[in-house]
Amino acid sequence: MNGERRPAARGAPPLGYEESKLLARDRDPAVRSSLTTRDDVPPEIVYFLACDPSPEVRRAVAESPYAPPQANLLLARDPEVAVREALTRKVAKLMPGSGERARRQTERHLTETLEQLAKDQADQVRRLLSEILCEQAHAPSSVVQRLARDVDELVANPVLQFSPLLSQADLIEIIGEGCASSRLTAISRRRGLGEQVADAIVATSDEVAITALLENHSAQIREQTLDELVDRAAEVTCWHEPLVERPSLPRGAAMKLATFVANHLLYKLQSRKDLDGETLQKVSDELHHRLGSEATEGGPSGPESDDDRLAQALASGDVGLARSLLATLSGYPERVVERILTSGSAKANTSLAWKAGLSMRSALQIQLRLAGLSPHRALHPASGDRYPLGEEEMGWQLEFFEELSRK
Repeated sequence: MNGERRPAARGAPPLGYEESKLLARDRDPAVRSSLTTRDDVPPEIVYFLACDPSPEVRRAVAESPYAPPQANLLLARDPEVAVREALTRKVAKLMPGSGERARRQTERHLTETLEQLAKDQADQVRRLLSEILCEQAHAPSSVVQRLARDVDELVANPVLQFSPLLSQADLIEIIGEGCASSRLTAISRRRGLGEQVADAIVATSDEVAITALLENHSAQIREQTLDELVDRAAEVTCWHEPLVERPSLPRGAAMKLATFVANHLLYKLQSRKDLDGETLQKVSDELHHRLGSEATEGGPSGPESDDDRLAQALASGDVGLARSLLATLSGYPERVVERILTSGSAKANTSLAWKAGLSMRSALQIQLRLAGLSPHRALHPASGDRYPLGEEEMGWQLEFFEELSRK
């Protein structure tokens, strides 16, 4: 493809031109196909085989590293999908990398071949091309632009999400042309998405795409845009958690969120390290107010201890709140708490409760109601509601999970 020829296989007798011509007309397709694997067969013979009546032979040419550019371009229009797929796998990986210099003629033929494959009638050919080219920085821009606007979302989405060749202006233009939700979502997931593209996505009011945008912590979202989303989020539940978990959350946005997000998300707000003391205090006041209102119908005070708070969360069926409370009290990330709760280990779950500073009474409820252990498998309190395990053993139980929290 790049004009260089690999050495013939060791021990293989060289083929003369006339012998190559005779073998290219052999009645056996396997014999004709074998010519495409040799470096001593003239390019014009391989080109001749690109017109072979046998799809098996043409596919061999499509896969051959010795096929001349003209043969590849010819095969891009082959009637057999399998031939075009084989060609796609080869040529889509042949674009020169930085620091390499392909011959201009070869590169032109290669671009023309890729452009033809990008227009292929078979969806699977275009999908394959998109999957291979979507992260390549040296793919032809014309091909990427066509794939990004393909009618098939499985062709367009990989390029929209990953291609480094699509500029911010390109993405805004594509959004402006009218995008289906899945395409907007693919754009929303791009690494390092710029503020202007984020604004364009928000302007569409597509809830799924905006959720993906908020979940993309590398996306740049202007503070004004984030405030706008918080104002609209009270009625859009799927935005609550990604808003609470944004890497940077303005003080005003945090205080607004505290007025309507679920209790377990209030715990997440309360555990953020980037909020000032006044904001954290207001979040804490809101949480205590809610728990107090839920624990007593209009009573003057709510749960006073962490054990009471956990019991209230479990009583209300708010599993997310209970898990968030355990994460906050133990100092473990929620993914580690979830790992312990799903471990099936009574000792590990009991040790988690101990780490969180809870009573053994709460440890039993964690085992039964969060970890899903049966009563006969759970560890029960020793006399006086004491833990049945020693501190050294519980510390040992948690070592594995503490290692996870450090990763």
